[in-house]
Amino acid sequence: MCQVGEDYEEPAPMGPPPPRPGCELKCVKCKEGLPVVVIRVGDAFCRDCFKAFYIHKFRAVLGKNRLIFPGEKVLLAWSGGPSSSSMVWQVLEGLSPDSAKRLRFVPGVVYIDEGAACRQSLEDRAKTLVEVKLILQTVGFPWHIVALEEVFSLPLSVLRYFAQEPTGTKGAYKAAVDSFLQQQHAPAQGAEQLSQPGTQDPQSPAGPPTAAQTEAQLPTAAQTEALSRLFDSVKTLTAKEELLQTLRTHLILHVARTHGYSKVMTGDSCTRLAIKLMTSLALGRGAFLAWDTGFSDERHGDVVVVRPMRDHTLKEVAFYNRLFGVPSVFTPAIDTKAPEKASIHRLMEAFMLRLQAQFPSTVSTVYRTSEKLVKAPRDSSAGVLPGPRCLLCMCTLDIDTADSATAFGAQTSHLSQTQPPTPPAEALTAPCCSAGVGRAQGCCRGAGPCGREDPRAHIIEQLCYGCRVNLKDLPSLDALPPYILAEAQLRRQRAWVSQEIQEYLVEDSDDEAHTGES
Repeated sequence: MCQVGEDYEEPAPMGPPPPRPGCELKCVKCKEGLPVVVIRVGDAFCRDCFKAFYIHKFRAVLGKNRLIFPGEKVLLAWSGGPSSSSMVWQVLEGLSPDSAKRLRFVPGVVYIDEGAACRQSLEDRAKTLVEVKLILQTVGFPWHIVALEEVFSLPLSVLRYFAQEPTGTKGAYKAAVDSFLQQQHAPAQGAEQLSQPGTQDPQSPAGPPTAAQTEAQLPTAAQTEALSRLFDSVKTLTAKEELLQTLRTHLILHVARTHGYSKVMTGDSCTRLAIKLMTSLALGRGAFLAWDTGFSDERHGDVVVVRPMRDHTLKEVAFYNRLFGVPSVFTPAIDTKAPEKASIHRLMEAFMLRLQAQFPSTVSTVYRTSEKLVKAPRDSSAGVLPGPRCLLCMCTLDIDTADSATAFGAQTSHLSQTQPPTPPAEALTAPCCSAGVGRAQGCCRGAGPCGREDPRAHIIEQLCYGCRVNLKDLPSLDALPPYILAEAQLRRQRAWVSQEIQEYLVEDSDDEAHTGES
């Protein structure tokens, strides 16, 4: 207990504590080299051991899951940042002839130019594209540069779910590898022509891919103005970041489907995924955490998103890029120079990084928690067709009844109460709209539901809870890209037609269903 007359010792000297003997003298892996990197307390690695440790993490994630088959086309989503640049470099080294266990898939790179959403000038965007093309030419992979303004010309098929081809049993991967090796060593293949990794893959069973290069078409002034008007109309930075992420995902998905890629790799690191998990919880996306933060994301069906960098922390990525000269491109983001409390994303990032500095196991604890999440929707069973999907994030809607106590159920009840009442029987004899307007706009006496109903309510009811919350900060939905509005109208008309013919459909009895299954 403190006393009044107690004599206190002199304050401790300022500065770093003296090194403990024997801790920094040798590498913890080989016990011989001088350490150059300290990942955690007591984990000091030399240059060679750190490189082997880093590469092993990347290869182990891919080998443990076995989702990418030999000869499969994989699209690398590269933003120019440290994590995605390191991912591209890992794939580049894995395809080199000097690699011990070569990667067997066919890579390609996509870069999304988001300068218009970040209020960049045309001169700055042009300089950034020059740096991007220089790095992509150095890598040598087939690359595609797409401007964000192209979302205004996307087709409706981007928001459609296409069933994925079944991969078979667990032995399908081994059988595919054996078949691939047999094709590789077949006498008819002839002498193997080696080329620079990326531009030509000699391991591809269908022949080496051509170095396709798709540059971004210069967006029109109308498209740039429409995109700027869309982001300027959003009230909060949180909604802007979520909208940007949604449009970026739609563009990458369109590029993957157009060029025949069945997998998409993203550079989400362990630190970013831990921050994303906490952010998604705050945004009301708790039902989709397994898809948003897991290794694989199968929400699109035919195109699967994988995250091979999920075991690497940002500290490890920064050290690796620094030691081995991995190039990257700095581009200002939509939240650059924003204060800490400007958005939920910024606030959660500052909270997690500050907590990680005080308690070094914070990120790993949150990350390990995300690994335990299961992708099993409620009341799901085998053989059941997927239910309705969110119009924006394309996740399966976990729909509650109107009397549910959840926030989603409360909003659904509110939307059902705001629908216009059904007209009485005597009013049905007269058309609610004129003949021309009804046929053109889809009136209830024409080809669809009444055009005088609130279109915002019909779009909101096709969204998940998290997307509904974000869309509240968008005053007018007319600024959204045309493919989103057209898909919402099409879904609405399909639901109306299905409801109209429901009484004429004949349902199979239980005995007939069992007979058909047998």
